[in-house]
Formats: sequence, C-alpha cells, structure tokens
Amino acid sequence: MTTRSMNNIHKPKQIHDVTKHPLPHDLEPTCVSQALSLPRWHAAKSDELTALMKHGTWELVPPPADCNPIGCQRFSSRLGIDYTETFSPMIKPTTIRVILTIAVIRGWFLRQMDVHNAFLHGQLDEDIYMNQPLGFKDPSKPYHICRNDSTLMCSIVQQLSSRFLLKDMGVRRIGGGKSWFCHLHHFFSTSTENAASSISDIEGEFKSLCSTGRIKEAFNAYNAEIWTDQHLISYLIQSLIPKKSLFIAKQLHSLVITSGYYFKDKFVRNHLLNMYIKMGEIHEAIAFFNAMPMRNIMSHNILINGHVQHGDLESAINVFDEMPERNVATWNAMISGLVHFEFNENGLFLFREMHGLGFLPDEFTLGSVLRGCAGLRASYAGKQVHAYVLKYGYEFNLVVGSSLAHMYMKSSSLGEGERVIKVMPIRNVVAWNTLIAGNDQNGHSEGVLDLYNMMKMSGLRPDKITLVSVISSCAELATLFQGQQIHAEAIKAGANSAVAVLSSLISMYSKCGCLEDSMKAFSDCEHLDSVLWSSMIAAYGFHGRGEEAVHLFEQMEQEGVEGNDVTFLSLLYACSHNGLKEKGMGFFKLMVEKYGLKPRLEHYTCVVDLLGRSGCLDEAEAMIRSMPLEADVVIWKTLISACKIHRNADMATRTAEEILRLNPQDSATYVLLSNIHASSKRWKDVSKVRTTMRDRNVKKEPGLSWLEVKNRVFQFSMGDKSLPVSEEIDLYLKELMEEMKSRGYVPDTATIFHDTDSEEKENSLVNHSEKLAIAFGLMNIPPGLPIRVMKNLRICSDCHVAIKLISDIKNREIIVRDTSRFHHFKHGKCSCGDYW
Repeated sequence: MTTRSMNNIHKPKQIHDVTKHPLPHDLEPTCVSQALSLPRWHAAKSDELTALMKHGTWELVPPPADCNPIGCQRFSSRLGIDYTETFSPMIKPTTIRVILTIAVIRGWFLRQMDVHNAFLHGQLDEDIYMNQPLGFKDPSKPYHICRNDSTLMCSIVQQLSSRFLLKDMGVRRIGGGKSWFCHLHHFFSTSTENAASSISDIEGEFKSLCSTGRIKEAFNAYNAEIWTDQHLISYLIQSLIPKKSLFIAKQLHSLVITSGYYFKDKFVRNHLLNMYIKMGEIHEAIAFFNAMPMRNIMSHNILINGHVQHGDLESAINVFDEMPERNVATWNAMISGLVHFEFNENGLFLFREMHGLGFLPDEFTLGSVLRGCAGLRASYAGKQVHAYVLKYGYEFNLVVGSSLAHMYMKSSSLGEGERVIKVMPIRNVVAWNTLIAGNDQNGHSEGVLDLYNMMKMSGLRPDKITLVSVISSCAELATLFQGQQIHAEAIKAGANSAVAVLSSLISMYSKCGCLEDSMKAFSDCEHLDSVLWSSMIAAYGFHGRGEEAVHLFEQMEQEGVEGNDVTFLSLLYACSHNGLKEKGMGFFKLMVEKYGLKPRLEHYTCVVDLLGRSGCLDEAEAMIRSMPLEADVVIWKTLISACKIHRNADMATRTAEEILRLNPQDSATYVLLSNIHASSKRWKDVSKVRTTMRDRNVKKEPGLSWLEVKNRVFQFSMGDKSLPVSEEIDLYLKELMEEMKSRGYVPDTATIFHDTDSEEKENSLVNHSEKLAIAFGLMNIPPGLPIRVMKNLRICSDCHVAIKLISDIKNREIIVRDTSRFHHFKHGKCSCGDYW
C-alpha cells in the first residue's frame, strides 16, 4: 500500500477561517461529491481524497434518501443498520482520520479544540490542535490511544459540530461483509430548537426502551450516545434497579468509571449510590459512599433514606449528625424515618429544631410531622401544626390536607377531619382513602360503604388501600354479600394479589363466619408472607380451632417464614380460647427467647386470659402487677371476666376497683360485677352496684344483634317492637320455647341480677337480641343455609344453651359472633366446647 507524507500533500493557498467569516451558504456542499466539483476546491483536495480512497478502506458518499439526520454527537439507529462495529473498542484510527479529513476538505481547522480534553492521550502531530489546517496523516505513523476511539471520535465530532454546520454527509465503510453509515448532522445557531428536539427524541426513545424492560436493546442501540450524555447514563442506572442484579450493577458501575463520568459528574455518582440502596445492597452502598471522591448533601440524604429503608435508624442518625451541611430534604428524611419507626416524639422535637435553625418546612415535612402527631394521638400538637399550615398557605395542598385529616381522625376527632377534607377544592384518591379509613377506624362502618360508593361516582378508581378499608368495614358489619361484591371488584381491579388485600379478605370471610372461604383465600396465595400466615392463624383462633392454628404455625416455621409479634398474638389468642395453657405459655417464651420480640400489652392480655380461663387467677393477677408495662382497662376486664367464670367475687371486686379507677364510666364492669354478685345471691351488693351506676349516670350498653337476609341487614334489641313482623317473631319464639322445654331446657335465671320473680326473669331471657335474630332467620332463610348472627356483647350462658338446642331441633347450623369469638352451633353442640 502506497503511503504519502504530510509534506507531499499540496495545501490550499487560502484557508477559510470560519471563526471569523462563516462559510457562505452557496459554499455549503450537500455532499462531498458535489463539493469536489466546486471551483473553490482545487485539485489538491481531490488528490487528498483520492489518497484516502486508495488507502483501501473508506469512501465518502451521500447518505441514503430515507435518512433522518440527528445531532452530530448522536448516531441514528433508525435506519436499521448495525452500528456496533462503528464504536467498538477496536475501531481503527482511520475512522478518526476520515472525520478529520472531512474537515480538511471543507477548509476548516480546529482553533479551540484541545485534543487532550477529548480524551486522546498520546503523541499526535501538533498541527491537529494548533492553528494549522488539518491534513491527511501518514497512515504508517502509529497513534497511541488510551481510551476508546469511539469516545474520541464522538468528542471530536461534537467539537466540530459546535461550530460548523455538517449537513447531508455520510461516511461508509466498504468491505468486510458489513457496511455502516455514520450520518452527521448538527443544527447551528439558527436551528437550536431543532437540535434540542432531536436530543429530546433520542432521550424519549431510550427511556421508552428502558421502561419496557428492553435495557440491552437500548444499550446496544444508543451505545455511543450513552457515553456522551449523563442523562442517558443516569436513566440507564435507574432502569437497572428493578432487575435486582448486583452482577449487572457492578458491570455498569465499572463502565461509568471507565467513561470518566464517575469522577466528573456528581449526579451520576448519586444515581449509582441510589441504585445500590434501591436494590437492597446496603453494604455495597456504604462501601461506595465511603469511596466517593466527592460527596454532596444529596449523597448523604440518599444514604440516610437507605438506612431508614433497611431498618437501621441508628446508622441514619449517625450520618445525619456527621453532615457538615443540611438542606430541607435532609430534615425530611430524618423526621420521616423517626415517625416511620414510631419515634413520633423524637420526630416532633427534630421538627422544632429544624424550625429553630431557620429552615422552612415543605409539604413533605408537614406531612411527616402530622403523621407523628397522629401516632401520638396528640391533637393539641396537631392543632399547632394546623395553625402553621394555615400561616404558610398549605391548607389546600393535597398531601398536607390528607395528613391533617388523618391526624384528627386518629385523635378521635372524626368531624374535624371530615371538615378538612370537605374544604379541599380537589379530592384525589389519597384524600378519599383518608376519609374512608378514618370512618373505618372510628367505628363508622356503614359510613365507609356510603363514602366508597360516592368515591366511585366521582370518577376515581379505588386502589388497594381503599379496598382494605372497605373490606375491613364489611368484616365489622358482617355483611357477607357486600364483602363478596368488594372481593369481585378487587379481582377486576387486579388488586386481589396484594398482601394487604388478601389479608383483609381472609379476615373478612373469617369474621363473617365463613372459615372455609378464608382457607380458600389463603390457599390461593402464590407467595405467603408472615402477614398472610398470621391472618390465617388468627382466623383459626377466632373460630375456636386452636390445634389447627398451632399446626399452621409449625408449618410456617418449616417453610422458613419467621413469625412476628402479630403471629404470636394470634397464637396466644388461639391457645387461650381452647384451653391450651402449656402450649400458649411455651409460645410466649419462644417469642421472647428465640425470636427476640418484646411483648406488647396485647400479648400480656392474651396470657392473662390464658391463665384466667385455666383457673390460675392468682398467677394472672400477679402477671398484671409485675409486667413492665402499665395496665389498661382491657387487661383488667380480661381478669374480671375470668373471675366471673370461676365465681371469685373477692378478686372481682379488687379488679373492678382498678377498672373504675381508670374509667369510672365503663358500664361493662358494673354489669360483670353485678352478675358475679347475683350468681352468689348477694343481692345487697347487686343493689349497691346499681346505685353506684345511677349516681354516676352510667348507662348499660344495650345488647344488639343483627343478621343479613336477602342482602339486607336487620338489627334486633331487647324489647324492640319496631319491625313489622315483631308479633310473628314473638309467637314463633313462644312455640320454639315450648319445644325446647320438652327436651329439657331450663332457663338460666341466675344470670338476671334483677331481684324479680322467675316468670319476669324468664320473659327477659326469651327476648335477648340473639334469640330474636335467630327466630327471624329461621323464618326467612331457606332450609339448608346457615344462619349468621353478630352480637355486640358476649353471649350469655342461657343463650348459649338455648341455641345449642335450637340447632338440634331445627337441624340448622347457627353461627354466632360475639365480642370474643365465633360459636358454630350444629347438631346440639358448639365449636367452643363450652369453653368461652
């Protein structure tokens, strides 16, 4: 192959300096072949081009007719041509010479181009980057390239295109079985908007590929562009997060270092740090953070959020304390972390410190602070924050407004919360969810269903959070048909596979008395976690299937799923309602010693119930008085219920004093204490209790029962004659009682603490709300279908005996849910085994 030295090439007599005088439009060639025909380009230029072509590799040609040129520093893949070879690490220096020769032919020189800044580290003739025209180099002379030639070429072309208009020019490689086109196009000063649009198009296409999971295709198609645009690198890093592949992440990390962006772009470094955090590789993230050449506030904020997400609040606090400088996002991350881990008081103190240092909170700060107030049920502090919200004009902000309403509702101020939502000019799904959940948490279950229908009428689509609240309300109301409808809507919305929705469905079917449907929902789950296992264990316990609950927990351990505090609470509950004292105490010990869980007050309450039902009253009382937590009304009421079962009047009196000290208006305690005295025929003590209730204006909570018939819910109470069929119910019950007495039924009048005659007591027992509901069910529900009755109080011993007989006489399954558990009556027996 013939070579020519630089000295043998005839140089142009006049160089057109475009830095001073831009090329006239009539001299802008549309392609090189046309340029060679212009008088301005003399034979010397033709000789140079001929020499280049004789080199045997390159040919300058016009681009294809369907070419859609794009930015000079960009390389189009829309033509369907394989550009892989164009930018491979093995690309020859000839590629660079072609680009430089184009500049020679057109009379350009690179006045302000520093080749070293273009990542070309080696020995090149200095006329490449000095004020000399570029020429064709001796191909025999070696080029020393330290970085990818593709990076160099992109950089050189970018430098060229920043000053010159390269238009309709193509470079084609010939031979080797593959051909490729590199179409160069850059819009100069008059076409800035078009250039921006072109760049935007490439970024849009790249992001579209990545967002649909076609990351490899995006990488191959835009290989060159990625390394010249930090935005594409950043998006590529983000798109790898869902892959959760540490191997691929480290490969990309290495490429970023090789490209030079690791050292010169702080945003790319922070994206890499965030990638490791989001992929769950906290140790890799910490190592990366420690090795970062420079860190900024954002770097620290990302690491704080990473520690919070991985449950390491202490490390998050350490990073926060060591920061030399903070911004609002830093405070937001730390306050949000504290509130998330229920260190609500610490979160409020940090907010006060933030405000004292002059930082102005934004909507996210206020949202976290209001959630902290909600967690503390601190309405006074919440009202102070509310004043701050009004002062700075955040009252109509959707995030702040929803958090504010949530705070009031969690503090039992449902009306205040509803008013906050109502004044909001726009309600999104979050606002509706806040309103619906608030009603659910405050016991307004019927209102939840109304709000749910209103939300759908407004055109908004309920999400899984909405469905959880609505399903929970159906469970509380025991409206099975409505719950089944919501289940169907969850399937239609594709939310039935969400853990929270599945857990709510298991609970709903369980509380509606359909344990089999709960089991089906559980068995249909593809991926069982501790929440779903715990929900099913609780369902078994609620239905008196303690042995099955224990077996399920053993199966859960075999599957390698660790139980949490809710799991053990459900286990303890199941054991206490089935007389499994030894197993229950074993689980309490296992929870503390093996799993390292700290018992909550609810766990101690279950243990007290377990001991009390087993007759270990002294041991139960000792546990209450020795536990590290302060006793509440519920745990003392659990003990007094055990005193009633075992007729221990003295302990019941002591326990009642503790309850009434905490809540003098608790009517259930007076009733229990009266029943205990009445069962021992201590009528003076009964009278004393009644007098105290009257003096303190304490009203006994009326017993209510309800059942669903033909998609309608009917409610019953003692002495209520408001139903049109009340007389028919009374007549039906009278006949039923006669048949029951013929089978040996004797009304348990000892449970009536009124000092009245037996007939009046017996009539009172007949009119208990659950008996009225069952009679109505027998009259209206077709034979063969179970009768499901819900009750707001615990079922009395007389009704328990009576319903067993009714189930046998009518050959019907009767399911009664009271405040304690489910009772399945069938063939004259109850699932509780008379242990409730």
